[in-house]
Amino acid sequence: MHDNTLSSWKRFWERGGWWKALIVVLVYYGLYQLAALVVFWVFGGLDLAAGSALGIFIGTGLPILIGGVILVVFAWSIGWLRELFGRQAIRGRGWMWVAIAVVLLTNILRFAAIDYARAGAAVVLSWMLTGLLIGFAEEVLTRGFVVNLMRKAGHPEIAVALVSAALFAVLHGGNFLGGQNAPATLLQVGYTFFFGLLMYLAYRVTGLLIVAILLHASTDPSIFLQVTYPSGGPLAAVAGFGNVIVIITGIVLLIVLIASGGRDRAFARPALLKGDPALAGQS
Repeated sequence: MHDNTLSSWKRFWERGGWWKALIVVLVYYGLYQLAALVVFWVFGGLDLAAGSALGIFIGTGLPILIGGVILVVFAWSIGWLRELFGRQAIRGRGWMWVAIAVVLLTNILRFAAIDYARAGAAVVLSWMLTGLLIGFAEEVLTRGFVVNLMRKAGHPEIAVALVSAALFAVLHGGNFLGGQNAPATLLQVGYTFFFGLLMYLAYRVTGLLIVAILLHASTDPSIFLQVTYPSGGPLAAVAGFGNVIVIITGIVLLIVLIASGGRDRAFARPALLKGDPALAGQS
């Protein structure tokens, strides 16, 4: 991608921009909803018990698997597979490791407060697989594509962090359209915004998208399993505060990010930095 043969399709995305990030998220959300409808149409006749292992994978995991495949194909079509999954050039700071530590701690607490005998091995494994699909698709979308598009446009990192977290929250705000009540949706949007911020910090401090994917992949199963199959006792009560801990940590680290120089610019527009004449002078 360093010569004049760069296609107009690839050239369009290489210029980056926040509005292109928004387009990618909205199109993904639409295709994901379409995939969910197709899955329901194909498998709707099956008698799947609510919360069963197969029901979890088909109802929740399969549409996200389709969405993940679409994202990979999109990344391949514009030549971004290595760019998204390789080590990032911009460096993080030591305090950003707090984001990883807090998410790991809250997830471990929730996993330790699950009644595994009541849940059953099949349900646990189904949620773990579904969680991996969720972590992959949502992180590739919001920490992969959104962050890359923002950086290519030369936006400061505070903007990259906020837009990535905000679009991640917007995705979950769509649950209101699916029948979730307004208070629960608002709470979920607030939580996902700050969780998204922690995922950005995890991505930035390690430079690897796979870290954010795996952290995210362990979060959703721990939440759903602990809520549905709590073990009871003091540990379960403590684990129940996991989301609150994430929100508080996100608020604190956002303040630290701003105060410590959140206007850092990434090594944005890598083709320009390498002297690609096809992109020179474009914005």
